[in-house]
Amino acid sequence: MNKPLLAALSSLAIAGLGATPAIAAPQTTAPHSAKAVKATVDFAGTVSLSNCSGSVVRFPNSVDTDPALVLTNGHCLETGFPAPGEVITGQSSSRTFGLLNSAGTKVATLRANQVVYSTMTDTDVSIYRTTTTYAAIKNSYGISPLTMQDTHPVAGTSIKVVSGYWKRIYSCNIDGFVYRLKEGGWTWKDSVRYTSSCNTIGGTSGSPVIDTATGKVVAVNNTGNEDGQRCTENNPCEVDANGTVTVRQGINYAQQTYNIPACFTTGNKLNLSAAGCTLPKP
Repeated sequence: MNKPLLAALSSLAIAGLGATPAIAAPQTTAPHSAKAVKATVDFAGTVSLSNCSGSVVRFPNSVDTDPALVLTNGHCLETGFPAPGEVITGQSSSRTFGLLNSAGTKVATLRANQVVYSTMTDTDVSIYRTTTTYAAIKNSYGISPLTMQDTHPVAGTSIKVVSGYWKRIYSCNIDGFVYRLKEGGWTWKDSVRYTSSCNTIGGTSGSPVIDTATGKVVAVNNTGNEDGQRCTENNPCEVDANGTVTVRQGINYAQQTYNIPACFTTGNKLNLSAAGCTLPKP
C-alpha cells in the first residue's frame, strides 16, 4: 500500500526510482479524439488526514443539503487496517480533515461523525460522513465537492492524482486494468494501473484520481510495488484471469470508484441492498 505517513519519509528516498512503463491492457482504450477543453484540476476539495490524503466527494444524485462525505482508503482507517473479508459500516468517528483550497492552503477543519463504509476487500476504500453539508462548505469557503464518476473509466485516460497530505499533484495516464491485485492477505478487483510517471509515495494513500477531461473522481490511489517483491505488503502483484502473476516494480495503482454511487440513496445514505450495488457487504 502507499503507506500511511509513518513509513512515508523512507519512501521519499525511493520516490525517484525508475520504472519501465507497463503495457496498456488491450480490453479498453480511450477514444482518439481527446476533448479540447480540459477541466481545471487543483487542490480544491481535497483534504489532508493525519497520515493519508482524501477528498470531499458527492455522487451524481447528491444535493447541496446532504451531509458532506470524505473519501480515502480502507487502510487509512484510524482504527487500523480492516482484515481480509471485513466490511465496516456505521462506525462512530470523530476524525478530522484539513480542507484545502485550490492553492493547497488549509482553510478549514472538517470533522467526521461516522465511518459510513470501510473495507479492504475487493477494493480499498473508506467513506466518512462529516458534521456539515456541501452547501455549508461552499457558503463558508467557496469550495465545491468533487463529483464521483459512475461509469467505468477507460485505458489511456489522462489523470491526476491529487495528494492533500503532500500538496502534490501527480500526472499520468491509466495504463490498464488489473483483473486481481494481491498484496499480503488482501485482494482487489479490477484495479487501475498507472503509467510510470505517477510515482506516488506514502502519504498519498486515499488521494482522488481525477479524469483531467471531466474533473470527476474515477478512482482512489492506494498502492505500488516498491521493492519488486511478489504479492507482499507494499509489493502488490498482478494476477490475470488464468492465474498468471506479474510483478511491476515501481508501478503504482488505484481502486476504481464508479461502483460506489449505486450504493448510496437519498440523503447520501448507504444502502448495500440497492439495485446495482456491488460493494462487499458485512
